[in-house]
Amino acid sequence: MTTTYLDNILARHREVAAADTRSLDELVASARSMPPTRGFADALRAADRLAVISEIKRRSPSKGDLFADLDPADLAATYERGGATCMSVLTDAEFFGGSVDDLQAARAACSLPTIRKDFTVSMHDVADARLMGADCVLLIAAALDPAELAEMHALATDIGLDALVEIHDEAELEIALAAGATLVGVNQRDLVTFQVDHARAVRVGRSIPATVVRVAESGVRDATDARSLRAAGFDAILVGETLVTSGDPAATIGELTV
Repeated sequence: MTTTYLDNILARHREVAAADTRSLDELVASARSMPPTRGFADALRAADRLAVISEIKRRSPSKGDLFADLDPADLAATYERGGATCMSVLTDAEFFGGSVDDLQAARAACSLPTIRKDFTVSMHDVADARLMGADCVLLIAAALDPAELAEMHALATDIGLDALVEIHDEAELEIALAAGATLVGVNQRDLVTFQVDHARAVRVGRSIPATVVRVAESGVRDATDARSLRAAGFDAILVGETLVTSGDPAATIGELTV
């Protein structure tokens, strides 16, 4: 069996999670006492055109450094000025160069609802997302068994978080819907080859019920990609590499908002 980039990342995250001895009950109680979130899914639903979820991303396992010395607060303010609807911040340090500090600095510098972009493998991770100030948590269907996905989705809802459930195909879509997902992201990047497959995103996007907020993730390069995804029924696109390497993120957001 081919080992994917995701397998290696998940193995490391599960190793860290297995060593976490904190009381989940105490974390959940603290999470429930947090101030209200900014409403990530609601913001996407309210957008009158293709919404852009702008991502703060320093590096990637496949491309290396993208914008290693970015200022998260400055970039967040730029994203908001450019017309982004929501924001995504990588908090994985080992593989993506992100941090909780990046998320907190970025969110404090703007009013955009923010998703913690990381590899959620435990209930502790879900609670941590709320406690660090995120408005939404990422749950990757390929990283979790159906029972784990449903349990983590339920906890996110309980503590006031939206949950973006990431899928890659129709089989994972069924699992996501069974878990109660109302916010679904289709990752256009192949888990084995790491190549972007726009056709798959369009195909899978058309299978997602209209009652679900539909997000296309990874590999959105330009307005042509954005228009094809909008035509396929997507409500939003999550864009990282294209923005952080553009030189003018605010203008690029404007081009993608079709």
